[in-house]
Amino acid sequence: MRLDKFIAQQLSVSRAIAGREIRASRVTVDGDIVRDAAFKLQPEHEVEYEGNTLVQQNGPRYFMLHKPEGYVCSTDDPDHPTVLYFLDEPVAHKLHAAGRLDIDTTGLVLMTDDGQWSHRITSPRHHCEKTYLVTLESPVSEETAAQFAHGIQLHNEKDLTKPAVLEVITPTQVRLTISEGRYHQVKRMFAAVGNHVVALHRERIGAIVLDEDLAPGEYRPLTADEIASVGMPFR
Repeated sequence: MRLDKFIAQQLSVSRAIAGREIRASRVTVDGDIVRDAAFKLQPEHEVEYEGNTLVQQNGPRYFMLHKPEGYVCSTDDPDHPTVLYFLDEPVAHKLHAAGRLDIDTTGLVLMTDDGQWSHRITSPRHHCEKTYLVTLESPVSEETAAQFAHGIQLHNEKDLTKPAVLEVITPTQVRLTISEGRYHQVKRMFAAVGNHVVALHRERIGAIVLDEDLAPGEYRPLTADEIASVGMPFR
């Protein structure tokens, strides 16, 4: 990769500005000042900008994050803090959420810079299952599980929801598994049967389960098996 392209990516500036910074002797490679914007950067090179180390990225990255309430999953929001706040990673702004959660929903968020991988999670064609722990305002009715298994008619939607699995834990707490990602789907499903979601927590995406050792706001890299599981049927 050209040095100016790397600096532009790292600093989130244009190639022209990156070239200007390089020519101003602000960039070193392996300890030596490099003023050539077209310098061919190799993976083993150590790059610094004004004395700060810039880490070269070796391949795509995959993380699981335990999202707390009050944060949005977009990478840039003028009104609310984003989940990128928790990611102490180089060029964190290049990561995106593979399947977003609402600001008041907690739990598993997968962060990556691999667009094809995240597409296998979010594309309706792949029917990736997501499991949520749902706290309800009113006790769940006896017929709700059967209604969800058949499909629910959501307001302003043409098609029924795909079959969903409802497990009753307590009268006001259930575990719901869906294979779609419609807008506010879980909340709208319960609204359609006359109930209201008080709290929503995502536990699983596909075969990837939220690590119980992660406190809200904590994250870890995915394992090789977790990464490879995306796009495969859940067992």
